[in-house]
Amino acid sequence: MSIAFLTVDDVTQVFPLDDGGRYVALKDIDLSISEGEFVSLIGHSGCGKSTLLNLMAGLTQASSGGILMDGRQVTDPGPDRMVVFQNYSLLPWQTVRQNIALAVNNVMSGASTAEQRERIEQSIQLVGLGHAADKFPGELSGGMKQRVAIARALAIRPKLLLLDEPFGALDALTRGNLQQQLMQICQQAGVTTVMVTHDVDEALLLSDRVVCLTNGPEAGIGQILQVPLPRPRERLEVMNHPDYYHLRSELIGFLQQQRRLKQRKQRITPVVPVATPELETVRLGYLPGLDIAPLAVAMERGFLSDHGIELKPVAFDRWQSLEEELRKGELDVAITSATTPLALTLGIDGQPAWPAITPMTVTRSGNALCLARRFSDLGIHNLSSLAERLKGREWPLRLAVAQKGNMQELLLRHWLASGGIDPDREVELLALSPMAMEATLRAGEIDGFIAGRYRVAKAVEAGLTSVLATDLDIWGGHPEKVLTCHEDWALNHQEALLNLCAGLMRGGQLCEDPAEHDGLVSLLGAPQWLGNGSALALQRQFDLGTDEPSGVRLPLNRFHSDRAHLANAAEGSWILTQFSRWGWSAFPSNRLELLSQVYRSDLCSRALERAGFADLRPERQPFALADGVAFDQDNPLDYLNQLPFSRATALESIPLPSGASSRSIAAH
Repeated sequence: MSIAFLTVDDVTQVFPLDDGGRYVALKDIDLSISEGEFVSLIGHSGCGKSTLLNLMAGLTQASSGGILMDGRQVTDPGPDRMVVFQNYSLLPWQTVRQNIALAVNNVMSGASTAEQRERIEQSIQLVGLGHAADKFPGELSGGMKQRVAIARALAIRPKLLLLDEPFGALDALTRGNLQQQLMQICQQAGVTTVMVTHDVDEALLLSDRVVCLTNGPEAGIGQILQVPLPRPRERLEVMNHPDYYHLRSELIGFLQQQRRLKQRKQRITPVVPVATPELETVRLGYLPGLDIAPLAVAMERGFLSDHGIELKPVAFDRWQSLEEELRKGELDVAITSATTPLALTLGIDGQPAWPAITPMTVTRSGNALCLARRFSDLGIHNLSSLAERLKGREWPLRLAVAQKGNMQELLLRHWLASGGIDPDREVELLALSPMAMEATLRAGEIDGFIAGRYRVAKAVEAGLTSVLATDLDIWGGHPEKVLTCHEDWALNHQEALLNLCAGLMRGGQLCEDPAEHDGLVSLLGAPQWLGNGSALALQRQFDLGTDEPSGVRLPLNRFHSDRAHLANAAEGSWILTQFSRWGWSAFPSNRLELLSQVYRSDLCSRALERAGFADLRPERQPFALADGVAFDQDNPLDYLNQLPFSRATALESIPLPSGASSRSIAAH
């Protein structure tokens, strides 16, 4: 896309309520529109379409963020932006020519009478109303009135034409004729156009892109659909285009998913506790590793107990055991792999689908892949040398992951495949407890493993392995561990969940403070966390001036900086492509509904505020892993189709598990 002509930059719009509260109509809207582009805004009633249009027009000002047009901030209405409303807004006592003249004479006050008259007549002819120029609005049909409104808007040569459901009140035949004329007029005038509509077919016929807004309150951009249909367009030709019904299905699917999400929200009601205890007991499951550092700090500094939480951490040695306890309700929350909330909700592990949510990311990055020292002696130091060595090998490379389907396995598979290695044929992936990896490698039962950098650092210190790749070679800053719980528990213990998240966020901030590193090593070395034997490996990891013996520095886990806590649905969409790529699950055609249910950015925002941090907004720009293939959350199937060794199956609309009655809520 060319340089943006119109930029909506992080716009949030809040309206005060009579009871002293506030209604957040739009939140974190980012949108760039090129000159001459036709963009439609679509979504259910109450999603803020007209609110966004009014902001572009300068009729209202954003509560935060701003709008730039042609390099200048939009602060008030102006003749470079014209709005056409559904109700025409014509003066009934003025003729067609006189209604148009009102706009022209006001804007072109310095021009001669002849120049003004010429502009008026050109505009009348542009919309084909020469025969009705001297008629009054009462003598015109609805379609003719709307053409007058469009002619009046275009007569002053605006740079931006804003249309608020301009054809909503017209009959089907008149509407179709005016749509065709509007296309021709906009193309002839070369004007940039933004239109609000509820009509899917209208949006596809007229638009270069369709911006789909999610349900309000706090409506945001859920999807942006490119409409690559050739121009000039004719209705019948458009409907016969091979891509038309696919595009139409995408838009209808989006609206249906938003309707189901709204109905789900209306159905689910929280359980009102009989009494609120002074301290709420929360049972949290985890596996020992560097990812639990924010938890240890939050407990040690009183970030949880000071806010009414009596946290009972429960350590596990296997992820499978942790998930079983979480499913049974023996745990309230858990620090899990970033893939777990989606895997539980989809039921891809062979278990019944379980409605999981994640309100925050606990840590990012922090993994490394290591191979036994003998591979280094064979000259294997990178992906290409590994791929060359595996050619013609009769037995697969045996690599361990902590959990099948976790984030580490997805990263490993993606990295291997980018080097031409089929992870299902040339590699055998084994699920192994992180605590057993070093011993199993020492026994020669595996060739290497991918794990958190604490585990890898210990194996490097013992002289067993060398580091072949780190997160930076695959996807720097990826989500690693997230907080996971059942949807019902989040609903009925929201205060406890928000306080828990806020405490983990504050703990994460301290984990990245260099002045806290020695204290953090001492804390994590305590028996209840990683144990006394961890101190040496931990100290080396926090020493930023020391390289690992392999010559590869293991990247620090990201606990707080660079938007680390964000519950990012775009990253979840990438995870879904990988589930489909390896044949674990069909790619869900209702992915937006699924992601909205699982990734609770609303809870993340409230927890950030409670912790005293600025809100985090997801970015819509495509991102790329180390293989250089860009992932666009609005076009995940295009990305999936580019990937090697894909076992992806057909699209499916996947029924999502319901909360409410699917799990008994334990009383606290």
